[in-house]
Amino acid sequence: MRVIADDGEQLGIITTLDALAIAMERGLDLVEVAPNAEPPVCRIMDFGKFKYQQQKKQQEARKKQTVIQIKEIKVRPKTDEHDFQTKLKHIRRFLEEGDRVKVSVFFRGREVVHKDRGANMLARIVSDLGEATKMEQEPRFEGRTMNMMLAPGVKKIKPADGAKEELAPEAVE
Repeated sequence: MRVIADDGEQLGIITTLDALAIAMERGLDLVEVAPNAEPPVCRIMDFGKFKYQQQKKQQEARKKQTVIQIKEIKVRPKTDEHDFQTKLKHIRRFLEEGDRVKVSVFFRGREVVHKDRGANMLARIVSDLGEATKMEQEPRFEGRTMNMMLAPGVKKIKPADGAKEELAPEAVE
């Protein structure tokens, strides 16, 4: 088998017993890197340290990836103005955090006859949010619910009404 030392130096083609002896002499492990090569390639290394470094690389990769969640907001066709504004603030906050938002209008009983009210409510949500959001899925009717999917837009969303804005410190003369 072809053996590579821990410092990257090629030791050449030697027998398995000799390679194991060299690895034990250095206090390291003999790891088969390319079993399908002709002859098979083995490397002398600290296998525990190698596994630890791989695990750390995977952790770093997981840290850098972003997980986009889908948040759901439920409204009814008869949702009052104040409740509507509160739901709108929640939607704004979710979009600021980079999450996607599923807005659902639930119809109870005979409300299902007035699908136009639900469509108007969804259209109003989109118009109130402005260009800071993009509609990922058009409103569609499924059973007794009307659903729409929103995603964060290109522009940043301004803080919701009542949110505290930090003031720049004044220059002292």
